Amino acid sequence: MAHSEIDAIRALLGSKPRPVGWSERRQRLDEVGSTWPVAPDVRCEAVDCDGVAGEWSIAPGSEPKRVLLYFHGGGYCSGSIVSHRRLVTEAGRAAGTRTLAIDYRLAPEHPYPAAHEDALTAWRFLRRQGIAAASIAVGGDSAGGNLTLGLINRLRAAEEPLPACAWLISPWTDLTMSGDTLATKDGIDPLIHKAYLDELADAYAPPSINRLDPLMSPLLADLSGFPPILIQVGSAETLLADATRLAQTAGAADADVTLQIWPHMIHAWPVWNAHLEDGRRALAYAGQFIRAQIR
Repeated sequence: MAHSEIDAIRALLGSKPRPVGWSERRQRLDEVGSTWPVAPDVRCEAVDCDGVAGEWSIAPGSEPKRVLLYFHGGGYCSGSIVSHRRLVTEAGRAAGTRTLAIDYRLAPEHPYPAAHEDALTAWRFLRRQGIAAASIAVGGDSAGGNLTLGLINRLRAAEEPLPACAWLISPWTDLTMSGDTLATKDGIDPLIHKAYLDELADAYAPPSINRLDPLMSPLLADLSGFPPILIQVGSAETLLADATRLAQTAGAADADVTLQIWPHMIHAWPVWNAHLEDGRRALAYAGQFIRAQIR
């Protein structure tokens, strides 16, 4: 079953040629990400997070005083609330929380540090709503996982209260692109390839930006004092080494880290949870993790 379902998602992703322009890429990701709509019992509401666009969602039975703050993937250059709405809303259901999805500014129109600044703005917006840090889980996939780690890094440096936990799906943690799976998994990953990552990194972090900076490449950060981290990654990803090395870095810093490698799964597979059992299972596990940490 898992093979046939993920093969159907691969077919969906390969049904059209990869777009070239930024606008076309954004439109395509919104299209494939929203193939299956949000469940009819979920309520969504647009919100202005102090100048950053966001969307609240809540599923029946969720606790409104507990929040999952979510940053979508897309290499800093594409992705949106639309492309990730099904993932985010079902994650909130699994975790028993409200969700706040963020439409941070995209590169190349808005290079570094725009997305990182928007992530911090969204966090401070939440805190000003009276939501305790311990009642907030922060999560993201791909570049959104990078933003999650960067946000926690900045909060820790400022000696501010940290979120209850971090949830990372297929995180892009190394913008220097030194992971060996960029080569060894290149032939089976339908989405992410090194040349594509190089293009995305150039758009978000021009040559004047030091990609060894831990805010750019959180794989290189000191993760001591971080809240519990759940990392979920597929075995069929070129970014597999970004996840496994991050787990090693976090563990060496005595952080509470859980790494899950999902057989045959591709980049950010829970996006297609509506028709992918392993996507639903991953969200269910993430929900259990968040419920165990959040207060």
